[in-house]
Amino acid sequence: MSGLFARRPRVLVLAVLVLLVASVVVQAQFRQRGGGFFPRGFGVRVAKPEDFLGGFQFCRVAYNQDYRGDGGNWSVDYPRADINLSIRLSELTRAYVNMDSKGEPVPLLIRLTDDVMFECPFIMMTEVGSASINEEEAARLRLYLQKGGFLWADDFWGTYAWEWWTAQFSRVLPPDEYPIIDLPPNHPLFSAQFQISKVPQIASIGHWASTGGGTSERGEDSAVAHARAVLDKHGNIMVLMTHNTDLGDSFEREGDDPQYFYQMSVPGYAFGINTLLYALTH
Repeated sequence: MSGLFARRPRVLVLAVLVLLVASVVVQAQFRQRGGGFFPRGFGVRVAKPEDFLGGFQFCRVAYNQDYRGDGGNWSVDYPRADINLSIRLSELTRAYVNMDSKGEPVPLLIRLTDDVMFECPFIMMTEVGSASINEEEAARLRLYLQKGGFLWADDFWGTYAWEWWTAQFSRVLPPDEYPIIDLPPNHPLFSAQFQISKVPQIASIGHWASTGGGTSERGEDSAVAHARAVLDKHGNIMVLMTHNTDLGDSFEREGDDPQYFYQMSVPGYAFGINTLLYALTH
């Protein structure tokens, strides 16, 4: 890589990442549950064209929730995960991340029907085991992906959540044309900056604390974390699906507990930054 996304030496980057725990400001966050786009109490708005400032901005999808699925809604981990991952991207790479007047990143919320989605080279959906995608949303997301966009779906656990999500996503990209594959260990995403030997299984901090460090939130039904993907005709990832793991919590909760940071946030950030670099350069 060169230019905007040039690498820094891996040893130095890893050292900086480990030392970040000393400077993290602890901020209490609350996981929100509920249906619809904007749960009660959220003073948020979707992005407008003038909100795009030219550098990297984390784009999160606000989707409708179906209670027949398994999981929370789009707002889980929002906004601290979006902000923290953007900060680490600016610190650990040469990527230009837009900051506001207070030095904070400027993450954005988008809906699948919004034209501004096409301004985002990267979008993320969390807790997709409960996502509801209608035909209009499916058509727009399909167009976004076919035009070169990148979707990361994260934080859904077990067989039922997987089946729910893939049924919804089949409206976007039919599986007979766009099969879902397991990424092989030698895929370039696993070495975009950090060398990653396996998909980290990140538990929510609540599960991790209540089980004495346990990582599988659905017991035997979610014992193995997976990185699955849909590829374009050139073999590049269009859609990344991290199943049986909660990368978002490793970003959001980085400052809540030093031990959680070392065990969950360090490997979580390595995977997250690799994913962003891959998405922005492919």
